[in-house]
Amino acid sequence: MASLGLVSDPDFPSHIAGSLGGDLPGLLDEQFDEESEWSVDVVRDPVAAGRSSGKEILDATERQRKLHGWDYAVAVTDLPLRKSGHPVLADIGSEHERVGVISLPSLGGLQPQRRARQLLISVLGELNGSERTDSGLQSGTTELLGPIRREGADSEAIAVRYRSTRRRGKLRLLSGMVRSNTPWRLVLGMSGALAAALGTSIFMLTSSTIWQMADMLGPWRRGVVLVVSVTVMTGWLIITHSLWEKPRYTADREQRMLYNSSTILTIMIGVGCLYVVLFAFNLAASLFLIDPELLSSTLGGTAGISNYLGLTWLVTSMGVTAGALGSGLEDDATVRRAAYGYREAQRRANQQQAEQRDQDG
Repeated sequence: MASLGLVSDPDFPSHIAGSLGGDLPGLLDEQFDEESEWSVDVVRDPVAAGRSSGKEILDATERQRKLHGWDYAVAVTDLPLRKSGHPVLADIGSEHERVGVISLPSLGGLQPQRRARQLLISVLGELNGSERTDSGLQSGTTELLGPIRREGADSEAIAVRYRSTRRRGKLRLLSGMVRSNTPWRLVLGMSGALAAALGTSIFMLTSSTIWQMADMLGPWRRGVVLVVSVTVMTGWLIITHSLWEKPRYTADREQRMLYNSSTILTIMIGVGCLYVVLFAFNLAASLFLIDPELLSSTLGGTAGISNYLGLTWLVTSMGVTAGALGSGLEDDATVRRAAYGYREAQRRANQQQAEQRDQDG
């Protein structure tokens, strides 16, 4: 009987670890012939809070392993780990021989659960030295988009490291950071921005001047209006909610750039989701409220679906621009969850409070 503990950071890592926890026992029984049965426990703990290296996380994971009496322990974190400019997928301990750490962002933004499972099997194989079947980690697609290299680490604390190449690995790392931010959840929390965008759109749909303006604008001008509206709302959210990571908060320049890049992309995707939802609502509203004969008489010709689409495109873009003003009324915590640095600061504060309570108790 072998026991494994998955120690996960809150939020996205906790979701991944929880999903893996139910599948792993049977899968590990098949992968490792030496152990008859496996038990898997999942513990939610900000193990990476306030830490910046694999060694520090491994030390914290070893303490959790001893506390719970597990045979093996693996930390699952969304902290982007790097070494000499290379994104790190996993570190396996040397000083602590039965612990490892997996960095989810380095796995990329697509199929994180499947890739985390494959990487975890490889890490466990390193920890117990068992013969195992191919985990599928080194696929042809992976080799093309972001090759993974196994190497002996140049540190007494790290025995084996899985890392990706510098350039392609950073692109995958950035996509993984954006995935960890779950940008689509941003839309659900921005009720003020959505209300302002909806109100503005409905008002403009009733204006014959807007109908004529939409008919006169060509596709490229509508495209410019779209880009401007998304850019304005993205910039407004970042500025008004102080999402930009500054040097005094993160001294590591490269990590600061990763944080800011992932925040920009997350906000842009979130605003893009808002645009799609608003576009669908406005199209349905325009088809229901605006009679084709009335639209034809206003435009001086036969109105078709292209006229409705052009009108919806314009009013949605203007509605999103107005939604930027409404976004200033949002709760800071709702929007700041899209910023890596903010979430890390929150975890660090929660961890310090928990440690203080333990000391007081």
